[in-house]
This record gives sequence, structure tokens and C-alpha cells, in this order.
Amino acid sequence: MKKSIGILSPGVALGTAGGAMSSKFFLMALATFFSFAQVVIEANSWWSLGMNNPVQMSEVYIIGAQPLCSQLAGLSQGQKKLCHLYQDHMQYIGEGAKTGIKECQYQFRHRRWNCSTVDNTSVFGRVMQIGSRETAFTYAVSAAGVVNAMSRACREGELSTCGCSRAARPKDLPRDWLWGGCGDNIDYGYRFAKEFVDARERERIHAKGSYESARILMNLHNNEAGRRTVYNLADVACKCHGVSGSCSLKTCWLQLADFRKVGDALKEKYDSAAAMRLNSRGKLVQVNSRFNSPTTQDLVYIDPSPDYCVRNESTGSLGTQGRLCNKTSEGMDGCELMCCGRGYDQFKTVQTERCHCKFHWCCYVKCKKCTEIVDQFVCK
Repeated sequence: MKKSIGILSPGVALGTAGGAMSSKFFLMALATFFSFAQVVIEANSWWSLGMNNPVQMSEVYIIGAQPLCSQLAGLSQGQKKLCHLYQDHMQYIGEGAKTGIKECQYQFRHRRWNCSTVDNTSVFGRVMQIGSRETAFTYAVSAAGVVNAMSRACREGELSTCGCSRAARPKDLPRDWLWGGCGDNIDYGYRFAKEFVDARERERIHAKGSYESARILMNLHNNEAGRRTVYNLADVACKCHGVSGSCSLKTCWLQLADFRKVGDALKEKYDSAAAMRLNSRGKLVQVNSRFNSPTTQDLVYIDPSPDYCVRNESTGSLGTQGRLCNKTSEGMDGCELMCCGRGYDQFKTVQTERCHCKFHWCCYVKCKKCTEIVDQFVCK
């Protein structure tokens, strides 16, 4: 984060010590204000399209209407230009962001940092200003979400500039199987996601060798890792045709993997993420050169993770006080690790669930409601 510096005009002379002192405090306040303003500006993110945003309401779309893009918080100038050109795409950018946020929260549901969102356009708060491995995962999974949403929207005919996949027939597909159907257009989804998501990073200009330039390189790398994970996990799907399901003929097409599979793959990359630093040529290199260099599909980070045990306004950590924990688990969701040694409180709660379900002809299932009292544990 850059610090703003107040500068006195050369011709200004302060007549009294009191005046000098008040001017000094004024300049300090001014510098603090500009520093804070920059944090707010940089904290805005396109991720906010995945929250409660007008972009998700189809009735706001009037093709060619400029107000839509100008009212969307968190877009950079380059992203606003793309919004003006491809307004029908923005709903699916929002859906992709939402998919990424939900998957992040699922993957980290048992961790001290659980991908919590905050009520502003930064979505995840100040914690994203730290180039940690958690930030790396968040950038990757949200970029992956956009590829996923755009590719599917093309297939479903929702966008004016793309349609079904035109992927080449796989060489190992049996000769008597038809290559057709309407596959997910992953090529288009990948290209547009790269153009849109990376726009913010590419238009930021910082001095070579600065921390900010390292963050840009880190973000771009992790965005690409997320996109490639979606691309590489896509596979061939087929449907049988024939009399009485004989499957004498098959039609096949390219299909996205279930996004949970993408999240699982990126979570594995998170666990093995590579610590990086800037070298003298302004390139990211591995801190520990004994390890293999990360590939374009691996996650990278430049800062150690903050302490997620306690609430800290400066780092954005929400702490684990009040989090549910598992008394019998020895993993990260266990009370010992989740509560960071502070202990936990126990309370009883009533849970209601469906039970004794029976199928009735024809054709419905009828269930009873069962209640039970269960013990729950909450971090102090």
C-alpha cells in the first residue's frame, strides 16, 4: 500500500509555532485520508458482482444502455469498457463470481479462515490485501468460476457472440461414435474470462521491483491457474442411441467437470502452493530454489498468512471466536486447533430432520419429522 505525502508549497512561510504545528497535523490528516482512500479504491473488486448486485437481475438489461455498467461497483476502467461491449455477459460474470465464492466457503468451511465475506465491494475485506496462499486460492477459484459460467452460457444460447463448443474431435474417440451434440464452449469461456478478470491487473502500473508489481504478477499467475484447472478437467460426455437402449450409436461432446471437482483440485494446489519473491529482473522466483518451479497450474503466494486465530482489523482477520468446532476431531475443524488453545463452550441445541420416509404409490414420498437434542461446541 502506498502512502500519500503532503507537500508544502515552496513560497509558503508559517509565522508561528502554533501555525506550523496545526499545519503539520493538517498534512498528517491529509496524508492519512489519501492513504485510506487508496485502500478503499484498491479494495473494490469485480467479485462484488457475485453478491446482491443488480447485475444478477435480468430486468436491468437494456442492450446499449450505458447506466448498467456505470452503476456496477468494483469494476476497473478496462472491465467497464468490456461491460459496455458485452452487456449480456455481465450476468454470467456475476454467476461465476458467486460460484467461486460458494466453492471457496465450502473448501474452507473447517479452517480458521473460512472465506467469510464482508458487507462491502471488497467482498472478502482487508485480508485480500495480503499476498497469502488464501488470497491465491480466492483469485484462482473466482477466475475458474467465470470460465465455468461463461462456457455454459454459450452452450445454452444465452450470449450473442458464442454458441456450442467447436472443439476438435478427440483422436481416441471410437470411429463409429458421433462427435457433435452441443458441448460447453470452454475455449470462449477461457478467452473471455482471461480478458475480463485480468483487465484490472494489466492496467495497474507500478514501479518495477515494488511490492505492488509482485502482487500483480501473483494475481495474474493464480487467475491463470484457476482457468487452466477448469480447462484441463473438462472431459468427453456421451449419450446412447438405439432401440430399447441398445446403445448401438453414441453421440459425444465436450463437457465441463462438476465445479466441486475444480474446487477440490485447487484446494490441493493451495496445500502445495509455492512461496515466491521478486528477483532483480522483476520476475517472480521461488523462495526455496531446491523445489521444482511452479507450473502455470500451481498456486503461488508472496506473503505469509496472517494469524487467523484472533480478530485483527488491520489484517482483516475475523478470528475464530464463536465458531463451531468438532470436539472429537483431531483435524483443523477440531476444537483444539480451531479455537487456537483458548478452549470452547458447550451447549445443547434441538435439531429437526426428516425421517422414516416411505414411498407411496403413485408417486410421492412421505416423511415424518424427528427431533433430537445434540451437543454443540463453540470456540471461546
